[in-house]
Amino acid sequence: MLARERKQDVITRYRTHDNDTGSPEVQIAVLSERIGELTEHFKTHKKDHASRRGLLMMVSKRRRLLDYLKGYDSERYKDVIQKLGIRK
Repeated sequence: MLARERKQDVITRYRTHDNDTGSPEVQIAVLSERIGELTEHFKTHKKDHASRRGLLMMVSKRRRLLDYLKGYDSERYKDVIQKLGIRK
């Protein structure tokens, strides 16, 4: 789980306007932070299969959001993946 301050920092970096908390960019950024934390968790807890299932669900949700954003506005999509360093 992300700490409240860290989550607020991610939201302020990726929001599109002052009251934005639910745009695809923000959701993708928050999911990416959580995925990164779980990846670190699995380096020490290799047999935590319940959390691994949650990780896979988060990765697929992020993929769906990225697909939506790519179809909706490809410039915003390219900007997000460049900022987060997700893909190519």
